[in-house]
Formats: sequence, structure tokens, C-alpha cells
Amino acid sequence: MNAVELFVGAGGLGMAVSQAGFKPRLVVDWDQWACDTIRENQKLGLQPFASWPLIQGDVRQVNFASIEGTVDIVTGGPPCQPFSMGGLGRAALDERDMFPQAIRAVRELRPRAFVFENVKGLTRASFANYLEYIRLQLRHPDLILKPAETWYEHRIRLEDYETKGKFSGLQYNVIMRVLNAANYGVPQKRERVLIVGFRVDTGVKWHFPDITHSQDALLWSQWRTGEYWDRHKVAQRNRPDDAKGKTRAMAMLFEPGESPWLTVRDVIADLPDPELYPEQALKMFADHRFQAGARIYPGHTGSPLDEPAKTLKAGVHGVPGGENMLRRPDGSVRYFTVRESARLQTFPDQMILHGSWSETMRQLGNAVPTRLAYAVVQKVHESLKGIA
Repeated sequence: MNAVELFVGAGGLGMAVSQAGFKPRLVVDWDQWACDTIRENQKLGLQPFASWPLIQGDVRQVNFASIEGTVDIVTGGPPCQPFSMGGLGRAALDERDMFPQAIRAVRELRPRAFVFENVKGLTRASFANYLEYIRLQLRHPDLILKPAETWYEHRIRLEDYETKGKFSGLQYNVIMRVLNAANYGVPQKRERVLIVGFRVDTGVKWHFPDITHSQDALLWSQWRTGEYWDRHKVAQRNRPDDAKGKTRAMAMLFEPGESPWLTVRDVIADLPDPELYPEQALKMFADHRFQAGARIYPGHTGSPLDEPAKTLKAGVHGVPGGENMLRRPDGSVRYFTVRESARLQTFPDQMILHGSWSETMRQLGNAVPTRLAYAVVQKVHESLKGIA
């Protein structure tokens, strides 16, 4: 089955699309650094990058009619800055809003399905009207914006059409949900909104995948069985004083059926501390390099070692978000290295990220964790395969 991947960035969602069994016919992004990351991995022959037909450029200039054959799925993460909690929140008024281009791709390519992702901030009350506008456009992509028509007027026209109940032309069934990546095996508490649609003639019945991991299961393994500490060889005296977690674990009547949330310790335990053992760290991975300057300040206290990491941030002005830090059990902090951050985003160890520390952290901070994306895209693939 064929795919078109828009706004690919460093490839978090794109890798999931390929891993799920789709064949990319077109992969697009405008950012030179992100494209250089992909090209560098293509030179290494690393899959799935090696087989991606990458185009670096403005998606507004892409002629989708040039793509031969049918397209089964369109995916992508339109730039999140217009909706990010750290941005200006200008939505449709922000020139970086690329949802109109995502909708154009759906209209012109007529895929059997689409998957788009964005920041949780898109679901804020202040964006409620615009989010519904996005949904209505994806549901009826043939009803395009008229010349001189405002997006608000267009939304009213779409609402009239939707309530009429008699449709013609291209139509999709669209659902959306905010998913926490930690609930799908990602060692990071990262919430993203996923928008999934199926062309109505496919007849697909679909819902978001059930969670596979839970906080309760982690607390059980830490404070009821002690398996977590035993596996990591953490002595009793070195375990954190988590009275709240212990109380919650002891109140559970039955062991949770999900797997435990993955923690920072789970994914970096085999890596030397780059501050304490810099030579060993660099010998293991060239991008496992200590970066000085981390400090705690109000609202930015770092990620505890024995929990999933807080959301990695892209940061502003070349400085990664203040939460991109590890907080050790003794209270000291340091920045996550590029390699540690890649693991927190479930990127493969073989993958190289191109650019300086701040640039690579920007790419990682903007990405969707591959394991979260795979959980959604794989289920879409299975549904489409069932009707092929």
C-alpha cells in the first residue's frame, strides 16, 4: 500500500508509516536540517530512510497530480507552532498553519485513509472553533474556501452542509483523540492529538488502539513486587521516597493487566553518564555528549530517573526546553544528550541526527514518538488490508 508523508521532520511519524507496511511514494519537508538528517541516514543505507523519495521544499508548491497510481494513506504533522502552548497561538492567522495543505493533499490524492498529528494545544478551548473547522474540511474536502471568504464564513457553510445530511463528492469519517505516548510504550509523558479519517466508501469501522502500558503497572512493579528495583539492581537505600506512589500501589486490589510505563532509567541504564564518564560515553555514541548549563528554575525541574520523562521540548532561540533535563536521585540535574533524547522518542540507535546540539534537540522536540505513531498507523494498515 502506498503512502504520502507530509511535514516529515526528523521522521518520527514517517518511520512508523514505513514500519507499518506502507510504501512512501513522496516524503516532503521544507526544513534543511531535518532533510539533512534524512539524507545523512540515506547515505548510511539505514532503513526506512534509504528508500524514501524525499523532496525538500514548500509543500504549497508540491504538485500532487504528479504522483502515479493510487495513494492509500496520507500522513503528517503540520507545524505545531500556531497551536503550541509556547507559541503565539494565532492558529489560522499564523502563516505557518499548514493544515490547509494537509487538506489539499487529501482532496487531490483521495487516499483511503489519513493520519495527522499535532500538539495537545490544538485542543485548547481558544482553538475549539478552528479545530472543528479542520475536522469539517477533512470530512468534506471538496468544499473548498471561496475567494474572499473568511475561514469563519467557510466553517458556517460547512456546518450547513454537514447538517443537511445529503452529501456528494469526496467524504471521510473523521475521529480524533489526545493520546499519551507513555500509555503505548514510550518512556515519555507526551500528549499528542491524533486525527484519523477513512474514506466513507471503505466502510471501515475503526477506533484508537487500546493502551498497552500504565502508570499503575509501573507503581505495582516498584512498590508491590519490587521487580523494577531488582531488575535495575537499585539497593533499598537508593530508592526514592515516593510516599504517594507507595500508597497508590498498596491500595490496588489486583495487579494491572498492562505493561509498566517505561522510565528514563529503563532506556538509558546501559549508557555511561556523559558528565561523569565522558570518554566512555563518546566511545559508545558520538552524540552521547555532555552539555553544560542545565539548572532548575520555577516550572523546570527536570525528569526524575524512575518515571517516564516529561515532554521533550523544541525550545526557542536555539535553547532546548528547560525540561529536557535528567534529575538524578540526589537532586542534581543535567541536560539529556542527543542520544538519550532519541531513545526517549523511540528513535533507533543507528539513526544519526544532523546539526548542532540545539538543532538536533529542536528536531527531536518537534517529533512524534515513533512507537506511539506506529500503534495508530499499524492499526490503520490492518483495517485497510482487511478490505483490500
